[in-house]
Amino acid sequence: MAIARHGSGVDAAVRALASQVHPVFMLPPLAASAFGAVLARDFSLALALLHLAAAFFGLYTAHVKDGYVDFYGRGEDDDHPLSERGCRLALAGASACFFVLLGVIGLLVGPIAALLTLPGWLIGYFHAPQLDMHPVSATAGYPTGIGLALLGGYYVQTRTLSPTVLAFAAVFVVVLSGIKVIDDAKDYDYDRSISKRTVAVVLGRRRAREAAYGLMVAGMLAVALLALFTPIFPPSSVLAAAAFGAVALLARPMDSALATMVLIRGSYVFLALLIAAVWFRPLG
Repeated sequence: MAIARHGSGVDAAVRALASQVHPVFMLPPLAASAFGAVLARDFSLALALLHLAAAFFGLYTAHVKDGYVDFYGRGEDDDHPLSERGCRLALAGASACFFVLLGVIGLLVGPIAALLTLPGWLIGYFHAPQLDMHPVSATAGYPTGIGLALLGGYYVQTRTLSPTVLAFAAVFVVVLSGIKVIDDAKDYDYDRSISKRTVAVVLGRRRAREAAYGLMVAGMLAVALLALFTPIFPPSSVLAAAAFGAVALLARPMDSALATMVLIRGSYVFLALLIAAVWFRPLG
């Protein structure tokens, strides 16, 4: 049986496998891993790339498994580029690559670095159909993976965790959980039909949107307070919070699908400004 559902040969197989690389949702975790390395300032590029590669294969596993479950298990999607055999081969290949890289991280850095990296695969593999059926794990799974990618990216460089990196990870989990609530709301009708208990299904669309913005506001307030009244964040981190706040206001009247795209891109701006704040400290 072919790897691709549409077409045959090597080109079709490569296109089908490449279709599971979803840049919009892959970039934040990979950027978080790189951000963790950057926070270490004097970082090893080789170790940074090693952790990035592990994070990538964890994410790839998640996307293949999610697509496999949604198309072949739940009948949620109208089409899927990979055949069932292609999904299984992709899952096996991505998982094998991840665990090889995990072993290298453990050998070069230590077991704690490996333990901080492992949840990236666990969350991805078990997201569907296990974790995505409960409102907490469906909402917080992806953001938690991003927070752990940040911690892992930092730890492989320093073999320790600082208050700053822990605070950054916590803020990302809270803010991105808010975005995830909005993202899940776009599938409200289907999720209700299969008893998938996302926050939108449990609370309703309106209250879920309010909860989502409550999480994002809490994250931005935490950044501002930590920047203005503690040495944990640089003072210029307030600018990152303000920029994301402006994007969130812009996205507020949009429907769930468009708001998610805008907010995810706003998170890129937030991350970029935080990197600038940490590296250049423009406000002192």
